[in-house]
Parts: sequence; C-alpha cells; structure tokens
Amino acid sequence: MLALSRKKSEALIINNNIEITVLEIKGEQVKLGINAPKEVPVYRKEVYVQIQDANKAAINVDGLEALQNLLG
Repeated sequence: MLALSRKKSEALIINNNIEITVLEIKGEQVKLGINAPKEVPVYRKEVYVQIQDANKAAINVDGLEALQNLLG
C-alpha cells in the first residue's frame, strides 16, 4: 500500500485520468473530491463489498436453479 500525506486543497492523480483532492479536514474526518471519467465506477468500500456479496449470492442462486433444471 502506498501512503501519502496531503494537506487541504492538495491532490493526487491516478492513472492519468483520476484526480483525488482533499476538500476539507475536520478532526478525524477527511472530505475527498474525486474527478474521474463517467465510465469509472467510484464506490465507498462498504457499498462495494455489499454489491460484491449480492452478486455472489445471485450467482449461487442462479447456478443452483440451473443445475436443478438440468437434472430435472
């Protein structure tokens, strides 16, 4: 993992087309601004994990149903 220090209004660039800027710092909370192309999805990690879990559950359910249909 790369760890960087940034101050308010400072930014970093990822892959030449994603810019992350520190907008505000209040105590232990940091507000970030993310400028990325529309085709690049940006999620909070907890939301991303929920999406991945839901996708895995859907695959498991669909796979089980497909197997039951195949076996009759």
